[in-house]
Amino acid sequence: MKVLVTGINGQLGHDVMAELEKRHIECIGAGRQQFDITDCEAVREFITTVQPDAVIHCSAYTAVDKAESNAEACYQANAVGPENIAKVCKAIDAKMVYISTDYVFPGTGEQFYKVDDSTGPTNVYGKTKLAGEQAVQKLLTKYFIVRISWVFGKNGNNFVKTMLRLGKEKEKLTVVADQVGSPTYTADLAPLLCDMVATDKYGVYHATNEGVCSWAEFAAEIMQQAGLGCKIVPIPTREYPTPATRPLNSRMSKDKLVKCGFKRLPTWQDALSRYLKELDGAEK
Repeated sequence: MKVLVTGINGQLGHDVMAELEKRHIECIGAGRQQFDITDCEAVREFITTVQPDAVIHCSAYTAVDKAESNAEACYQANAVGPENIAKVCKAIDAKMVYISTDYVFPGTGEQFYKVDDSTGPTNVYGKTKLAGEQAVQKLLTKYFIVRISWVFGKNGNNFVKTMLRLGKEKEKLTVVADQVGSPTYTADLAPLLCDMVATDKYGVYHATNEGVCSWAEFAAEIMQQAGLGCKIVPIPTREYPTPATRPLNSRMSKDKLVKCGFKRLPTWQDALSRYLKELDGAEK
């Protein structure tokens, strides 16, 4: 099997490449320097030359607040790009893994969103990711759409790294406490994606680490595990306005994973513990 991975300079793409190499699966990594996913002809030329059996598409525009004022750039990256890749996957009969997000849902209530629940994104980022999902589903039958949330990994910036930095500088931090979801550790997600792409169990999945928390609870756990004395002060979202509306409820059901024979990921607390050790080891 030969797998093409896009977005290899990001958190997830980096870890997916590492996992494929660990499994001795032939893999080709691509970033912006290899081809522009928004350029249909460049996508066709690169992928048809590589002739992969599967494409794990990790590249995305993820600057959620900037997307509100850069809607076209976000749409090109998150909707047009995946559509271009899906067209070539169809032409060469390759599988495609498209990484999506909890932001495709309206984020209301307290229920766990199921994979087939009605979508209803409330910001530009979520709308463009949903458009990407729809393009993939329209063009392909051999696809995996995997919705994730609150991502953290070694290769890039994320909430955990920000909290660690601020926790060393400040005695207390205010963090929103009414947005609830599940963190996703890329080193846990990558093996699942590699397991998936080796099967024909196509469809839409939710994949995050187990357990739910608020951002404030996540921050408090980071401080506790890292041994930092910074106090986390919970605040409501209305006291921390941002250009993009954030969902208050990002709970997603992982029942589909189990139903299709895939393992649930470890708890987010366990994932955080291993991640902090990974960061500590990288600094030494």
